[in-house]
Amino acid sequence: MSRTPLPLYAGDISALARSLRGQLCACERTPGHVELLNMLARSTGYRNFQHFRTQADAQVRLERPLPQPQSVDSAKVLRAARYFDAAGQLTRWPGKFSHREPCLWVMWSKIPPRRDMNERQVNELLLEGHLFEDPALLRREMFDRGMLARTPDGRVYRRIERRPSPEALALIRLLGERRTG
Repeated sequence: MSRTPLPLYAGDISALARSLRGQLCACERTPGHVELLNMLARSTGYRNFQHFRTQADAQVRLERPLPQPQSVDSAKVLRAARYFDAAGQLTRWPGKFSHREPCLWVMWSKIPPRRDMNERQVNELLLEGHLFEDPALLRREMFDRGMLARTPDGRVYRRIERRPSPEALALIRLLGERRTG
């Protein structure tokens, strides 16, 4: 059970008392803790205590302020964009470690979600997205950074669903706009 206090509001105390009295009279024995919680919840218009608790938790989440969007380092996005041509293909592998991650996220975005693929299928997708013809390098980097999962025997690959960094998202959008614009 939840340890956070759950406030219970009754619009009409008289209706609450009548409902509780009726439910208590219908019991053949003294109700237990959970039964009393359910009775109280039903007396205030909920189906049961679980319904009441779910509604109270949802209300707390709604009252929390929304998280502020993270700021994007535009210079980092533009630096990473230089590694891609007008068609959105990665032209060369970045030498700097910090430039590699946004580029890998772009390649990650080209892999379909929730789909099992073999190594050849992953390589084909990666080859479509870059020009230096080294899908093994990209595949290994994505695996090492937790963007791609594979079975121990290496037969089945699957994209790991994670949220890219704000810079990577901005880069993916920028490259998409280049292709369509």
